[in-house]
Amino acid sequence: MDTGVSACSRAARISPAVGARVRGSWLQKVAYHSRNARRCSSLTQYLELHPVTPQARLIRQAADIVRQGGVIAYPTDSCYALGWHIGDKSALERVQRIRRADRHHHFTLVCADLTEVGRFARLDTWQFRLLKACLPGPYTFLLKASRETPRRLQHEKRRTIGVRIPDHPVAQMLLRELREPLMSSTLILPDEEDEAHLPLTSAREIQSRLDHEIDAVLDGGDCGVVPTTVVDLSVEPPVVVREGRGSLAPLGIPPA
Repeated sequence: MDTGVSACSRAARISPAVGARVRGSWLQKVAYHSRNARRCSSLTQYLELHPVTPQARLIRQAADIVRQGGVIAYPTDSCYALGWHIGDKSALERVQRIRRADRHHHFTLVCADLTEVGRFARLDTWQFRLLKACLPGPYTFLLKASRETPRRLQHEKRRTIGVRIPDHPVAQMLLRELREPLMSSTLILPDEEDEAHLPLTSAREIQSRLDHEIDAVLDGGDCGVVPTTVVDLSVEPPVVVREGRGSLAPLGIPPA
Protein backbone atom coordinates (compact mmCIF):
# COMPACT_ATOMS: atom_id res chain seq x y z
CA MET A 1 0.00 0.00 0.00
CA ASP A 2 1.35 3.44 -0.93
CA THR A 3 2.19 5.78 1.95
CA GLY A 4 0.96 9.38 2.01
CA VAL A 5 4.48 10.56 1.13
CA SER A 6 4.74 8.38 -1.99
CA ALA A 7 1.25 9.44 -3.07
CA CYS A 8 2.29 13.08 -2.77
CA SER A 9 5.45 12.41 -4.84
CA ARG A 10 3.49 10.69 -7.62
CA ALA A 11 0.96 13.50 -7.75
CA ALA A 12 3.73 16.09 -7.92
CA ARG A 13 5.23 14.32 -10.97
CA ILE A 14 1.85 14.52 -12.69
CA SER A 15 1.29 18.21 -11.88
CA PRO A 16 2.80 20.56 -9.29
CA ALA A 17 -0.67 21.99 -8.57
CA VAL A 18 -2.18 18.54 -8.04
CA GLY A 19 0.78 17.57 -5.89
CA ALA A 20 0.29 20.60 -3.69
CA ARG A 21 -3.40 19.81 -3.19
CA VAL A 22 -2.69 16.15 -2.36
CA ARG A 23 0.08 17.10 0.06
CA GLY A 24 -2.16 19.67 1.78
CA SER A 25 -4.94 17.13 2.20
CA TRP A 26 -2.53 14.53 3.58
CA LEU A 27 -1.05 16.98 6.09
CA GLN A 28 -4.54 17.91 7.31
CA LYS A 29 -5.34 14.23 7.92
CA VAL A 30 -2.07 13.75 9.81
CA ALA A 31 -2.78 16.79 11.98
CA TYR A 32 -6.36 15.64 12.68
CA HIS A 33 -5.30 12.15 13.79
CA SER A 34 -2.44 13.60 15.82
CA ARG A 35 -4.84 15.88 17.75
CA ASN A 36 -7.20 13.00 18.41
CA ALA A 37 -4.34 10.80 19.59
CA ARG A 38 -3.18 13.46 22.02
CA ARG A 39 -6.72 13.91 23.37
CA CYS A 40 -7.20 10.17 23.86
CA SER A 41 -3.83 9.64 25.54
CA SER A 42 -3.82 12.77 27.70
CA LEU A 43 -4.87 12.59 31.33
CA THR A 44 -6.88 15.17 33.20
CA GLN A 45 -4.44 17.73 34.61
CA TYR A 46 -4.39 18.03 38.40
CA LEU A 47 -3.66 21.52 39.75
CA GLU A 48 -3.27 21.67 43.53
CA LEU A 49 -4.00 25.20 44.70
CA HIS A 50 -3.79 26.87 48.07
CA PRO A 51 -7.46 27.39 49.09
CA VAL A 52 -6.85 30.88 50.51
CA THR A 53 -3.94 32.26 48.45
CA PRO A 54 -4.04 30.37 45.11
CA GLN A 55 -0.81 30.24 43.09
CA ALA A 56 -1.03 32.75 40.23
CA ARG A 57 0.82 30.51 37.74
CA LEU A 58 -1.68 27.69 38.26
CA ILE A 59 -4.60 30.08 37.87
CA ARG A 60 -3.10 31.33 34.59
CA GLN A 61 -2.70 27.73 33.46
CA ALA A 62 -6.35 27.00 34.27
CA ALA A 63 -7.50 30.14 32.44
CA ASP A 64 -5.52 29.13 29.35
CA ILE A 65 -7.21 25.71 29.40
CA VAL A 66 -10.63 27.39 29.48
CA ARG A 67 -9.73 29.80 26.66
CA GLN A 68 -8.57 26.87 24.51
CA GLY A 69 -11.93 25.11 24.83
CA GLY A 70 -11.23 22.95 27.88
CA VAL A 71 -13.63 21.92 30.63
CA ILE A 72 -12.40 22.25 34.21
CA ALA A 73 -13.62 21.21 37.65
CA TYR A 74 -13.09 24.01 40.17
CA PRO A 75 -14.03 24.81 43.78
CA THR A 76 -16.72 27.29 44.81
CA ASP A 77 -18.24 28.43 48.10
CA SER A 78 -20.86 25.68 47.92
CA CYS A 79 -19.34 22.65 46.13
CA TYR A 80 -17.23 21.78 43.09
CA ALA A 81 -18.50 22.82 39.67
CA LEU A 82 -17.70 22.27 36.02
CA GLY A 83 -16.56 25.38 34.17
CA TRP A 84 -16.02 26.26 30.51
CA HIS A 85 -15.76 29.25 28.18
CA ILE A 86 -18.97 31.18 27.61
CA GLY A 87 -18.60 31.08 23.84
CA ASP A 88 -17.58 27.44 23.40
CA LYS A 89 -20.43 25.30 22.03
CA SER A 90 -18.32 22.13 21.96
CA ALA A 91 -17.44 22.46 25.67
CA LEU A 92 -21.11 23.03 26.47
CA GLU A 93 -22.03 19.83 24.65
CA ARG A 94 -19.36 17.92 26.60
CA VAL A 95 -20.82 19.11 29.90
CA GLN A 96 -24.33 18.19 28.75
CA ARG A 97 -23.07 14.65 28.11
CA ILE A 98 -21.32 14.46 31.49
CA ARG A 99 -24.36 15.76 33.37
CA ARG A 100 -26.87 14.09 31.02
CA ALA A 101 -28.59 17.45 30.93
CA ASP A 102 -31.33 18.23 28.44
CA ARG A 103 -31.99 21.52 26.68
CA HIS A 104 -34.19 22.74 29.57
CA HIS A 105 -31.35 22.52 32.10
CA HIS A 106 -30.35 25.84 33.66
CA PHE A 107 -26.61 26.38 33.36
CA THR A 108 -25.06 29.16 35.41
CA LEU A 109 -23.11 32.23 34.39
CA VAL A 110 -20.44 32.75 37.05
CA CYS A 111 -19.45 36.41 37.26
CA ALA A 112 -16.79 38.42 39.06
CA ASP A 113 -19.14 41.24 40.08
CA LEU A 114 -22.57 42.79 39.56
CA THR A 115 -21.36 44.79 36.57
CA GLU A 116 -20.80 41.53 34.68
CA VAL A 117 -24.18 40.24 35.82
CA GLY A 118 -25.79 43.37 34.38
CA ARG A 119 -24.32 42.65 30.94
CA PHE A 120 -25.99 39.27 30.62
CA ALA A 121 -29.16 39.62 32.72
CA ARG A 122 -31.92 42.21 32.85
CA LEU A 123 -32.00 43.78 36.30
CA ASP A 124 -34.67 45.98 37.85
CA THR A 125 -33.88 47.99 40.97
CA TRP A 126 -35.46 45.49 43.39
CA GLN A 127 -33.56 42.62 41.82
CA PHE A 128 -30.27 44.51 41.99
CA ARG A 129 -30.81 45.21 45.69
CA LEU A 130 -31.43 41.54 46.45
CA LEU A 131 -28.30 40.49 44.55
CA LYS A 132 -26.23 43.15 46.32
CA ALA A 133 -27.45 41.89 49.71
CA CYS A 134 -26.54 38.25 48.97
CA LEU A 135 -23.49 38.32 46.71
CA PRO A 136 -20.78 37.22 46.69
CA GLY A 137 -22.16 34.10 48.32
CA PRO A 138 -23.65 30.63 47.78
CA TYR A 139 -26.68 31.70 45.76
CA THR A 140 -27.81 31.21 42.16
CA PHE A 141 -30.35 33.67 40.81
CA LEU A 142 -32.54 33.05 37.77
CA LEU A 143 -33.06 36.21 35.73
CA LYS A 144 -34.32 37.19 32.32
CA ALA A 145 -31.41 37.04 29.89
CA SER A 146 -30.21 40.15 28.10
CA ARG A 147 -29.70 40.35 24.34
CA GLU A 148 -25.98 39.83 24.89
CA THR A 149 -26.53 36.32 26.26
CA PRO A 150 -26.18 33.60 23.57
CA ARG A 151 -29.51 31.82 23.07
CA ARG A 152 -27.96 28.38 23.55
CA LEU A 153 -27.13 29.36 27.15
CA GLN A 154 -30.68 30.43 27.96
CA HIS A 155 -33.57 28.27 29.09
CA GLU A 156 -35.25 27.35 25.82
CA LYS A 157 -38.77 28.40 26.79
CA ARG A 158 -38.33 30.95 29.56
CA ARG A 159 -35.29 32.75 28.12
CA THR A 160 -33.73 32.96 31.57
CA ILE A 161 -30.15 32.51 32.76
CA GLY A 162 -28.74 31.49 36.13
CA VAL A 163 -26.14 33.88 37.56
CA ARG A 164 -23.91 33.75 40.62
CA ILE A 165 -20.85 35.39 42.19
CA PRO A 166 -19.00 32.81 44.34
CA ASP A 167 -17.19 33.78 47.51
CA HIS A 168 -14.15 31.53 47.04
CA PRO A 169 -10.55 32.72 46.45
CA VAL A 170 -9.84 30.20 43.64
CA ALA A 171 -13.02 31.04 41.72
CA GLN A 172 -12.57 34.79 42.21
CA MET A 173 -8.94 34.75 41.08
CA LEU A 174 -9.81 32.63 38.03
CA LEU A 175 -12.55 35.07 37.01
CA ARG A 176 -10.17 38.02 37.35
CA GLU A 177 -7.64 36.22 35.17
CA LEU A 178 -10.25 35.36 32.52
CA ARG A 179 -11.69 38.91 32.53
CA GLU A 180 -15.07 37.48 31.52
CA PRO A 181 -17.75 35.24 33.05
CA LEU A 182 -17.40 31.48 33.19
CA MET A 183 -20.19 29.10 32.23
CA SER A 184 -20.75 26.61 35.01
CA SER A 185 -22.73 23.64 36.28
CA THR A 186 -22.72 21.97 39.70
CA LEU A 187 -20.58 18.83 39.58
CA ILE A 188 -23.30 16.27 40.25
CA LEU A 189 -22.85 13.08 38.25
CA PRO A 190 -25.91 11.06 37.21
CA ASP A 191 -26.01 7.87 39.26
CA GLU A 192 -29.09 5.68 39.35
CA GLU A 193 -27.88 3.98 42.53
CA ASP A 194 -27.53 7.24 44.42
CA GLU A 195 -30.91 8.83 44.95
CA ALA A 196 -29.39 11.77 46.81
CA HIS A 197 -27.34 12.85 43.78
CA LEU A 198 -24.77 14.58 45.99
CA PRO A 199 -22.05 16.71 44.38
CA LEU A 200 -18.50 15.37 44.29
CA THR A 201 -16.37 17.05 46.96
CA SER A 202 -12.96 15.34 46.66
CA ALA A 203 -10.72 16.65 43.90
CA ARG A 204 -8.93 13.29 43.65
CA GLU A 205 -12.24 11.48 43.23
CA ILE A 206 -13.26 13.99 40.54
CA GLN A 207 -10.01 13.30 38.67
CA SER A 208 -10.53 9.55 38.98
CA ARG A 209 -14.14 9.54 37.82
CA LEU A 210 -13.82 12.14 35.07
CA ASP A 211 -10.38 11.28 33.73
CA HIS A 212 -10.36 11.75 29.92
CA GLU A 213 -13.73 13.58 30.13
CA ILE A 214 -12.53 16.94 31.44
CA ASP A 215 -9.23 18.74 30.96
CA ALA A 216 -8.25 19.85 34.46
CA VAL A 217 -9.17 19.60 38.13
CA LEU A 218 -8.42 22.60 40.35
CA ASP A 219 -7.96 21.22 43.85
CA GLY A 220 -8.94 23.95 46.29
CA GLY A 221 -9.76 21.70 49.21
CA ASP A 222 -13.07 20.30 50.44
CA CYS A 223 -16.05 22.49 49.52
CA GLY A 224 -18.78 20.39 51.12
CA VAL A 225 -21.76 18.81 49.38
CA VAL A 226 -24.47 21.45 49.88
CA PRO A 227 -25.21 23.27 46.60
CA THR A 228 -26.28 26.88 46.22
CA THR A 229 -29.66 28.25 47.17
CA VAL A 230 -31.50 28.88 43.89
CA VAL A 231 -33.92 31.81 43.69
CA ASP A 232 -36.11 32.66 40.69
CA LEU A 233 -36.10 36.45 40.31
CA SER A 234 -37.68 36.35 36.85
CA VAL A 235 -41.11 36.26 38.51
CA GLU A 236 -42.84 38.42 41.10
CA PRO A 237 -42.88 37.62 43.91
CA PRO A 238 -39.58 35.73 43.70
CA VAL A 239 -39.58 32.01 44.41
CA VAL A 240 -37.02 29.84 46.20
CA VAL A 241 -36.50 26.96 43.77
CA ARG A 242 -33.95 25.12 45.93
CA GLU A 243 -32.90 25.77 49.49
CA GLY A 244 -29.16 25.18 49.78
CA ARG A 245 -26.17 26.65 51.56
CA GLY A 246 -27.28 30.26 51.20
CA SER A 247 -29.43 31.52 54.07
CA LEU A 248 -32.98 32.67 53.30
CA ALA A 249 -32.73 35.50 55.83
CA PRO A 250 -31.33 38.16 53.43
CA LEU A 251 -34.03 37.28 50.89
CA GLY A 252 -37.05 37.82 53.06
CA ILE A 253 -39.06 35.28 51.08
CA PRO A 254 -40.44 31.86 52.10
CA PRO A 255 -39.09 28.59 50.64
CA ALA A 256 -40.99 26.91 47.81
